[in-house]
Amino acid sequence: MLAFIARLVAQIAMIRWLFKLGGLALLLPIAALLKAIGLPILLVLLVVGAPIIILLFLFGLPIFAVMAVGGVLIGFVAMLLMLGVAALKFAIFVVLPIWLMYKVACWLWRGTFGRRGRDDTPPPTTTEPVEPIDPGTPPDLGADPGL
Repeated sequence: MLAFIARLVAQIAMIRWLFKLGGLALLLPIAALLKAIGLPILLVLLVVGAPIIILLFLFGLPIFAVMAVGGVLIGFVAMLLMLGVAALKFAIFVVLPIWLMYKVACWLWRGTFGRRGRDDTPPPTTTEPVEPIDPGTPPDLGADPGL
């Protein structure tokens, strides 16, 4: 009985250990995705921040002030990038599906209800001759011709 309990505990420990490794394996694609997105964002921050820091150095400001202002500006750009990514996520995952559902619903509505009672014959045309308008005469505005 003691051997059975020991074997059961070892199996449970082994299963938990495998789940820990599996959890790590599930996090690796997320880490790779963050690496693929994070490095270009850091490059954008470098391209924006480096000229500003050089410009502040040219004005002769102390290194501490240059680094503080550069950090604030780079933080502002990072905030704008974060808000842009959040807006893009909202547009992709909320606005785009709603817009697509609207377009599909309009297409289905036109397909089912839009053509009822409507035939494709053109409107009747008149065969009577139309009197040409003389551009030199003023239009008749309903005045009495006897006046």
